[in-house]
Amino acid sequence: MTLRYLIDENVNPLYPNQIKLKEREIFIQVVGEPETPPKGTLDPEIICWYEENNFILVTNNRTSMPVHLADRIAVNRHIPGIFILNPNLSVGENIE
Repeated sequence: MTLRYLIDENVNPLYPNQIKLKEREIFIQVVGEPETPPKGTLDPEIICWYEENNFILVTNNRTSMPVHLADRIAVNRHIPGIFILNPNLSVGENIE
């Protein structure tokens, strides 16, 4: 199974480019690209989308995304995964 990652629209655009350079086999899409949720999609809808499409979410949203994730888990939904980037680390350190 190929791991698929959805990059949140507010994440620095360096991330998808740097990840692809490091790991060419990783499948990455960014919110707003074709076949992904459009930019401006609300967090609960993003969570539904990545659950239904079996993507792992990469976000820098440390405020509301964990709350929405907890709400989803509380109703026994399956979440493929979520990476919340650490603002105290560089792009390279977060990718590692």
